[in-house]
Amino acid sequence: MANKNWATNEISSQEGKTIIITGATSGIGLEAAKILSQKGGKLILPVRNLEKGNNAVQSIKQGLPNADIEVMLMDISDLDSVRQFAEKVKMKYNHLDLLLNNAGIMWTPQRNLSKQGHELQFATNHLGHFLLTGLLLPLLKTTPNSRVVTQSSVLHKKTQGQDFEPSIQLDDLSFSQNFDTKKAYAQSKLANLLFTYELDRRLKAANINTIATAAHPGYTATNLQKDAGFIMKIMNVILAQKVDMGVLPILRAATAPNLKGGEFFGPTKMNELKGYPELVPSSDTSYDQNLAQKLWAVSENLVAYKYDL
Repeated sequence: MANKNWATNEISSQEGKTIIITGATSGIGLEAAKILSQKGGKLILPVRNLEKGNNAVQSIKQGLPNADIEVMLMDISDLDSVRQFAEKVKMKYNHLDLLLNNAGIMWTPQRNLSKQGHELQFATNHLGHFLLTGLLLPLLKTTPNSRVVTQSSVLHKKTQGQDFEPSIQLDDLSFSQNFDTKKAYAQSKLANLLFTYELDRRLKAANINTIATAAHPGYTATNLQKDAGFIMKIMNVILAQKVDMGVLPILRAATAPNLKGGEFFGPTKMNELKGYPELVPSSDTSYDQNLAQKLWAVSENLVAYKYDL
C-alpha cells in the first residue's frame, strides 16, 4: 500500500457493477457518483428530495450523457423510509457490488430527533446506514467481491481542535441529558468505525465474500459544515481541501484491489486534515470488540432488525 498520490486514474472499470451511494446530491457523494459513472458503474442514488436528485443526475450527465443512474426516494434518518427503499431495490435488482454509506449531518445547532425519536446525527450517520446495510445484505452476499464502505471522520477521535475523547454513550445514545452537538457527532462517527470493523469480522466468520472498509475525508469543504458557524465558513476557504481531494479516501476504500476488509483510509498531512489517501489508524476505542458487539446489539434493537449472517 506504499503507492503515493493515489488518484482516480487508479480506479479500474466499474462496468457491470451496481453501486448505491447515499448522500450523493452534493459534496463528496456527488463527486463519487460522477467518478464511478465515468468508470462505467450503474448508480442508484437514494435521495430525500427528488428535485435535488434529478439536478445531481443532470450535472453528471452534462459531462457524461450516457451515465446509467437511477434516483430513488429515501430519507436515511427515517427507518421506515430506509425499509421502503431497500424493498424496492431488492424487487428490482439481484446483485449489489458496492454500498457507499456516505450521507451525514454535522453539528446540528439544537438537539433534533429523527422520526423514530433518535438524536438526529446518530440516526442519520449510524442507525440509518446500519439498517440499510442489513436490509441489502442479501444482495451483497450473492455478489462476489462486494463491498460496504462507510464514511467516518477524523473527529471520531481526540484530535486537533477537539479536546475530548469521543465515546459511545450506551446508556443515553440520544443525549437526552446534557446534549453536546460536537460529542453527539463524534459518537456517530466512532459508531461508523465500530460498525465497519464488527461487520467485517462477522462477514469473515460467516465465510461471506463481502468486505467492509471505511474512510474519512480529512477537512473538506462541503455542505456538511453548513451549521458550523461563521468561523468554520472562513476556515473552509483558508484551510479546507476541495471535494476532488476529499473524495479520494472513500473511492480508494471502495475500489482498491486486494483489500482484505477492515481497512481505514484517510489523508495523512496536517494531522490527517489534507492530502492523498493512505491507510490510517483509527482510535483505540474504535478497535474495542466488546464495545462493538454491544453497539451492534443495541443498534439491532433500535432499528428492529436482526442481521442474517
